[in-house]
Amino acid sequence: MSADSSGASYASAGVDIEAGDRAVELMKEWVKKTRRPEVLGGLGGFAGLFDASALKRYERPLLASATDGVGTKVDIARQLGVYDTIGHDLVAMVMDDIVVCGAEPLFMTDYICVGKVHPERVAAIVKGIAEGCVLAGCALVGGETAEHPGLLGPDDFDVAGAGTGVVEHDLLLGPDRIRTGDAVIAMASSGLHSNGYSLVRHVVFDRAGMTLDQRVEEFGRTLGEELLEPTKIYSLDCLALTRTTEVHAFSHITGGGLAANLARVIPDGMHAVVDRSTWTPGAVFDLVGTAGQVERLELEKTLNMGVGMMAVVPAESVEAALTTLADRGVEAWVAGEITERGERTTGAELVGDYAK
Repeated sequence: MSADSSGASYASAGVDIEAGDRAVELMKEWVKKTRRPEVLGGLGGFAGLFDASALKRYERPLLASATDGVGTKVDIARQLGVYDTIGHDLVAMVMDDIVVCGAEPLFMTDYICVGKVHPERVAAIVKGIAEGCVLAGCALVGGETAEHPGLLGPDDFDVAGAGTGVVEHDLLLGPDRIRTGDAVIAMASSGLHSNGYSLVRHVVFDRAGMTLDQRVEEFGRTLGEELLEPTKIYSLDCLALTRTTEVHAFSHITGGGLAANLARVIPDGMHAVVDRSTWTPGAVFDLVGTAGQVERLELEKTLNMGVGMMAVVPAESVEAALTTLADRGVEAWVAGEITERGERTTGAELVGDYAK
């Protein structure tokens, strides 16, 4: 046993409470920007407070909740030293799941785990989360920053979040509303979003030997800038659709790819047929497929292939839906339709070849 006479402390174990307090002070201004009228109090309490009396205007309010992270995309942010965009990804992963049922995002909490608290770095992560919350229309009511020395390296971190939304029972979207003849509208992704990065990192780093600062002409920027492109947040765009035209269902295209996620909202006895020829996936998808010699079906069950959200609408609602999305700056197109399932065993499939 060592003869060191100094006693142990939290600081000597690697946890810096003062740095944590500094991080909270730095993030307060960003959290304040997400405030909704229903939010009570501010940062510093043990729980975030949201005035539920605001839900009295609903006949039968249903609360929708979701939780998620952004996976190994955080390692790209760490390597680049860019921390103020990864929060957009986190909000998108959580709130775009919530809006799928037609729910309005209300509030969110976050969890940031670090090897060592660097106050400015933590504040930058929260800045991105707060900006994402503004884009989703929800409040950031609280969170937790945990320091795990010995488990994570000094520069390592991970983020997770949970959110809550509300939808009127009679306006709940989903499989029960879908009918044969409905159109499937695709909304363009901003790139890879936040799924499939374990495959992407393996391909570009291990197989292709690329570096994050390497400029890729097809991207018009560096590999790192392409891989760190924030996930598009569709929440308010989807809600705008529900206000301007009839919508039967949404599908958030995340892990598992386009067909598998779309199948989650297709009822028994029906089938979604999506035509690849209606769009051209971005250059990053081609790079991953070519550099890694990844088969198309493997790409499609891992990556979004250029589509981040899909809406199922009646045929007569297509024009209004596309107009609404165009007015909001969302690239969208009719990508398929709903048919009878027949002998098919899956709820959705991709047919044809991608447009060149």
